This record gives sequence, C-alpha cells and structure tokens, in this order.
Amino acid sequence: MKMADSHRTTALGRKRWSLPQRSETDQSKMSTCPEGEAERKLVVPYRGHISDGLKPGKKIVVVGVVDPHPDRFYVALTCGLGTSEPPPNVALELCVRFKDRQVLRRACVSGTWGDMDRAVPFFPFIKDQPFKIEIYSEQSRFRVFVDGQHLFSFQHKVLPLSDIDTLWIKGTLSITKLA
Repeated sequence: MKMADSHRTTALGRKRWSLPQRSETDQSKMSTCPEGEAERKLVVPYRGHISDGLKPGKKIVVVGVVDPHPDRFYVALTCGLGTSEPPPNVALELCVRFKDRQVLRRACVSGTWGDMDRAVPFFPFIKDQPFKIEIYSEQSRFRVFVDGQHLFSFQHKVLPLSDIDTLWIKGTLSITKLA
C-alpha cells in the first residue's frame, strides 16, 4: 500500500490513519506493551500500548531499518488506541519524508492539528540502513535523538502526560526493537 493511499482527510480536515484490517487471530497477537517485546511480532503498521502512559524521565526507543525504496514513515504518540482514525489527542506525530529529506512534527489537541515544525540540523535517515530513535519525555517537552544525535525538541501540547499511552508506527520501514 502506498502512503498516499493510507492517508485520507475527513470532512473536518483531520487526517485518517488507515490501518489494514486484521483478522480475529491477528488482533489477539497485537502488541499491548512495548516492554513485552519478546512475545510479539514487530509488524508495520504497529500500534501498541505504553504501560502507565508517559511521565517525565520515561523514554521510548524505536530501532528499525529504512526500506530500500523509502517514501515516508510515521511515529506517533497518542492518547488511546483509536480505530482507523487517530484519536483526538496526538501528543507527537513525527513524519519522515525522504523525497524532500524532511522530518516534520506536530500535535493534535481535541481534534485540531497544530502548526508543523520543520527545522532540523540534519537528515539522519538513509535508505536500507538501520536507525535508532529515542524520544525522551521531559517536564515540558519531548527531546528526540536519532542514532545518539539530538535532532529536535517539541513542547508538550497534550497534558497530562500519563494520558499519552499509545505508540503508532507506519510507513516504509521495518521495526527490529521497541523499548
């Protein structure tokens, strides 16, 4: 499926996050906790529960490999699993676009998307190469590192942090580890 096919806009201008429909047996295998890595398959698109939500000092780690012919991929932290549409509160949506070498990020509060942040000091992702994204939750912001290098900070727009309890990943990448 092409990413253009997986993003739709609703009548209210909100993005739809289309996830492939899963069978009943696939649903039972779906991850419910990034800490339970040994017992789940890391399949993209991925949607999993963050135990006890976020709090200052908590870190989310995504290790993966960019596809050989990448278009874009997304990593999002949301409040609730949602369905085929994102929940009304998305604390951080990180979009990596390869065509124009951009790392975009924004938040959605009560169903309204905020402005897109674009500036980054470098583009860290290379086709067919591994990467490690670390998202640190601090008191007032997220700090995001890729392969150990600070890429950007993003002020919290969704509070309380403990409501941020779901990790979504989709696009042209493979996931090898979550922590």
